[in-house]
Order: sequence, then structure tokens, then C-alpha cells
Amino acid sequence: MFATLSDRLADTFKNLRGKGRLSEADIDATAREIRIALLEADVALPVVKEFVGAVKERARGEEVSGALNPAQQIVKIVNEELVNILGGETRRLRYAKTGPTVIMLAGLQGAGKTTLAAKLALWLKEQDKTPLLVAADLQRPNAVKQLQVNGERVGVPVFAPEPGNGVGDPVAVARASVAEAKRTLHDVVIIDTAGRLGVDAELMKQAADIRDAVNPDEVLFVVDAMIGQDAVTTAQAFLSGVGYDGVVLTKLDGDARGGAALSIAAITGKPVMFASAGEKMTDFDLFHPDRMASRILDMGDMLTLIEQAEKAFDAETSAKAAEKLLGGKGDFTLDDFMQQMQQLRKLGSMTKIMGMLPGMGQYREQLENFDERELDRIQAIISSMTPAERANPKIIDGSRRARISKGSGTTVADVNQLVDRFFEARKMMQQMARGGMPGMPGMPGMGGGKKGKTAPKKGKAKRGSGNPAKAAQQKAAAAKAGKAALAPGAAAEGFDYEQAAAALDLPKDFSKFLK
Repeated sequence: MFATLSDRLADTFKNLRGKGRLSEADIDATAREIRIALLEADVALPVVKEFVGAVKERARGEEVSGALNPAQQIVKIVNEELVNILGGETRRLRYAKTGPTVIMLAGLQGAGKTTLAAKLALWLKEQDKTPLLVAADLQRPNAVKQLQVNGERVGVPVFAPEPGNGVGDPVAVARASVAEAKRTLHDVVIIDTAGRLGVDAELMKQAADIRDAVNPDEVLFVVDAMIGQDAVTTAQAFLSGVGYDGVVLTKLDGDARGGAALSIAAITGKPVMFASAGEKMTDFDLFHPDRMASRILDMGDMLTLIEQAEKAFDAETSAKAAEKLLGGKGDFTLDDFMQQMQQLRKLGSMTKIMGMLPGMGQYREQLENFDERELDRIQAIISSMTPAERANPKIIDGSRRARISKGSGTTVADVNQLVDRFFEARKMMQQMARGGMPGMPGMPGMGGGKKGKTAPKKGKAKRGSGNPAKAAQQKAAAAKAGKAALAPGAAAEGFDYEQAAAALDLPKDFSKFLK
């Protein structure tokens, strides 16, 4: 969603590199480019003015003029100001001290409230809560049925005493749901209300009546991040008509310019609490302003990636794979490789995963053109192999490759490529698992294989005296010491030939020739 904004900001900062200090003209030009980038991203004008003003003021201060790298300092300032307009700190749900926590969802028609209600319920379930979904949207056709289907998908019960489709009192349903939650021992109630327009006074009053009837702990305004400037207008209308505690952004994976996300928190003063960025029920999480700012500036989002990996990966399976890699005897097989690939797919699309890595903005076009079906082809090739072939790919000869390609519906070249890449990847992973990086010969775990013997350091030769008489005296003393060391019985006088031979790492029993 923020691709255009990220690219424009990246180009702006690129122009600052290599400058030892920034002049007033540099600061003004940078501020102008940032203003254009934000306006093109559909950020509200008041937010743009405040943002650019803050950046210019700080850029003229001592933190930039005294910095060793002014360009990096400007990036730091922009990052911090982005975090500020996105809400500052991560805002978490407030839970009721006694009784069920009541969360009311409100928003525009088509914002995705019903789907988001199920996503929120699944997220709460993963937080060891026992949520109850409430079908209080009795206006939209089949809204009740949709919530029941979504509730079944995430394994959360749905309270739906009325059929909907224009039948029933949503205020009475909301009030009854709290009593039902107490009776069935559910600790969180999520009320899905009817979508409405900002100018629809009757439905706005209905939302206010539901709020007054259940006295919710949190009222969340659900907004489609793709509608641009209109999101800010409706957010202000809902704030004055119903009131809410936080904002939930949906469809953050869309291709719109994303100005709504950068505008709502700054204009309404209400934090963005959650974000939904996909169609799957798991594509939902807390909104972290600092992580979003980092993504916009193409610094990646490693914390979110790690959190998702911890949830998706099986720790026991990963530990066994790591042990096999550390073994270094070819124990890591194609079966293990396929298990790791299947776990990786639980994180979502490869494009989304790679997009969380720092600096991937420059490869955006390649990521967008990545064919997710490539992983299916790899799995098909491995599944077409016999257990012996998966355990030891070295036995896969020409005839076997032809058979595997026919069985998987691929070409022999595809099979060759997979096998070759597997051996290369296994070698690299083994080197990295031992604590090093590939391509560094002569160091354990750094791509050098076995630990090589290092040549003993050559000590500096002891220089003789510059005085000819003294030099001759030193030479005579050295010759006398050498004869004493080689004389019979020298070993008895403390010279240990066995120890000296061991230190020289000579062949076995070679020391007998020294006596």
C-alpha cells in the first residue's frame, strides 16, 4: 500500500548521501520532496503541513548540524515524525476488571466489519481468551449468516437470536448478549453492528443506543484504508456522532495510496489499534506505529516477522532440522527440506515475508512478479521421489530424474535445478549453523571445511651486537650451547627430546632418530 510513498522518500534521501553538511537549500528541497510524496499518498493536508514543519524545524537544529552523517540524521527525524503521526506508541485493548469485556465494532458499509469481527475473535482466542461473537447487524442481507460462517471457521460461538435481513431489534440483541456471555462464561463479547453512512442520522443514533445499552469497554471504528481522504471525513463524523476509542484499518494489503492510515490518528487523536492486511483469518494483528514507519522507510519489520515465525513454526521440528544440519553428515534430507518449506508457507505469501526484510523495496518489482506456485512445483517434485531418493539425492541419476519429472508434471531441467539447489543450500546452511558465513576458508564454520593447521609464527631473528668484539663473543657462546645440547647425556641434563618432537608434530616414533 505504501509502495509509492516509500519509493519517493527513498529517492529523496538518496540525494542527501555523501554530503558532509546540509545547507538551507538542501533542507528546503528535501522538505519539498517529502511534502509532495505525502500529498501523492493522499495524506490529509493539515497532517502534511504539521509533519513537514516538524521535520524542517528539527533539520535546522543542532542534531543535524552537529551530526557526522546529516543524511542519516534526516532519515532518523522522518522516522520519528512518522511514528508520531501514526499514534506514537502501540495501544492495546483494555479489559474489564469484572464481568465480560465488551467490544463494539462500528463503521461504514463495506468496511469489512463482519469479517474483521471473526479475525479479532481468533486473535483473542490465541491470547487465551474465550470470545463470543454477537450478530447485531440486522440490516444487511445475510449479515447474520456470514458471521455464523466466519465464527465456525475460527471456532468461536455466535450469539444470533434474530434472523436479521431487516428483522429484529439490534439494541435488544446487544443487551441480551452480555447476559448470555455471563451465563456461558465467555470473557469477551464482540458486537458486530450494522454498517452505516456518516450522514445517516437514524443508523448513527442506533449505534449510539447500542453503546448506551451495553456500555462497551472499547468502541472500535473500522475503516477501509483504501478509501483515502473520505476515511478522515467519516472518522470525524463517527467521533462526533457515536464516539470511539480506537481505529481498526482493513485492506492494508490493497494497492491504494494509504493516506488514511497516516491521517486518521493525527486528525482524530484516536490511535490505530489493529490492522488487517489480507483475506485469511490470521491476517490480523496489533498496529505498531514504529514498525509501520520502519516499513514505509524500507527498513523492514523484523519483529513482526519473528513473532509470526514463532507462531507458525513447530519448535520441535525446527530443532530436529537444526541438529541434522549441525551433524554435517548429509543427515538433512529432502523430507526435512519439504517440512521446513511447509512451515514457511504458514507465514503467508513469500512476497509478504520478503517485504518485511530491510532494503527489499529496491526488489519490489521482482517480488511482485514472484510466482507463488513455484513452491507447489517444488513440493510436487519432492513428492514424486522414492523415500530412498529423498533421503539420499545423490542416487538420482538420469533415468530417475526422467521418472520424477513425469510424475510431478515438470521437466528434467526443473528436477536438476531443484537437486543442485538443495545441495548448495544444505552446504550453506550447515556453514551458517556452525556459527559462520560461507566463503571464508581456513576458519571453522566459515566455509573452510575442516580446521586447517596454521603455520607457526616466525619469530624475529635475534640481532647480534654492533660491536665486532662483542658479536664474536656471542657467536662463540651460541656454538658452545649447541654442542652441549647435542652431546651424549644432554637429555639427562633436562633437555626432553620426546616433548620437543611432539611440539614439532613429527611422524610417529620419529623421536628415536634424535637420540
